[in-house]
Amino acid sequence: MSIWRRTPTGVSLQRLAEETGLAKSTVHRLLASLVGLGYVVQDEENGHYRLTLKMFELSSGIVDSMDIMGVAKAHLERLSQRTGEAVHLVIRDGRDIVYIYKTESGPMRMSSRVGLRSPLYCTGVGKAILATLPGDELEDIWTHSNVQKLTDKTITDLEELRSQLVEVRANGYAIDDEENELGVRCVAVAIPGADGRAESAFSISGLAPYMTPERIRRRSPRWRWMHEPDILADLGLR
Repeated sequence: MSIWRRTPTGVSLQRLAEETGLAKSTVHRLLASLVGLGYVVQDEENGHYRLTLKMFELSSGIVDSMDIMGVAKAHLERLSQRTGEAVHLVIRDGRDIVYIYKTESGPMRMSSRVGLRSPLYCTGVGKAILATLPGDELEDIWTHSNVQKLTDKTITDLEELRSQLVEVRANGYAIDDEENELGVRCVAVAIPGADGRAESAFSISGLAPYMTPERIRRRSPRWRWMHEPDILADLGLR
């Protein structure tokens, strides 16, 4: 796995053969199997192979090379310590988000885990990301998602989601009000790229009786403006 970690943008067939000591035909056959299973993709332009996020569900090694992890980790650890809540960092993978980092400072332990995959439409981090995307892309994601009620609070109507995303843009943060897991409420902020689109986001999660709407309203602006600019600046985006 080390070669993938050193070259997250992709590796040529020739180099893989050299690094592994295997014949190119053997490496090609193995790669074809991995591509078929969804663990590897081949770049159409240069022919290089790279790992997908699906591989992350087996091993977190691919994330070690991602800039967002190295940049955000220290900020999110401080955020968790200051709030006493669980903090998550996710990246988008198609119609889902994948948890790539989690830290907890208080006595409560969340059921979430690194490598967990969840839908965009019913998570705070997912909605924070969706709010940065154009309308046609949102509709395409919705159409191709397996929309279902995970709890009695899950939004399953596209127009209702659109309305909520308007609020997300106005507030600067998204809320998961027990929509993904009963008893857990989250506030989430997207980390947009230079073009304004977000492929990652972070959230603060806690038990619903403690993470009241009033507490979220009171502290969300502080959470956002104290930490998002720092992360963006370290990424060279602000």
